[in-house]
Amino acid sequence: MDNNKPRKARANESSETEKFVRLADRFIRVANTANSKLLATDIHMAFLYGAARYNAFVAKNVLDVPNHEAFVTEMTAAYTEMLRNHLADPSV
Repeated sequence: MDNNKPRKARANESSETEKFVRLADRFIRVANTANSKLLATDIHMAFLYGAARYNAFVAKNVLDVPNHEAFVTEMTAAYTEMLRNHLADPSV
């Protein structure tokens, strides 16, 4: 954490991070609920498909990304980092 930032700015970042994590937790709860009836291997691929579909929508219709391949590279790098971080987390 950057202690040179004003306290209000740091608090806002923390609040945004908490909102982000709560939203992600909602998706995880959907997966965990579905896992009572479906195989986890099917659920994880459906989530990956859904994320790809939604990110394509955002790229094309919200961000108006001109270079789709650059966006794919950026999203792939972000996913790779997130996946590695979670795999390294002993609480997962």
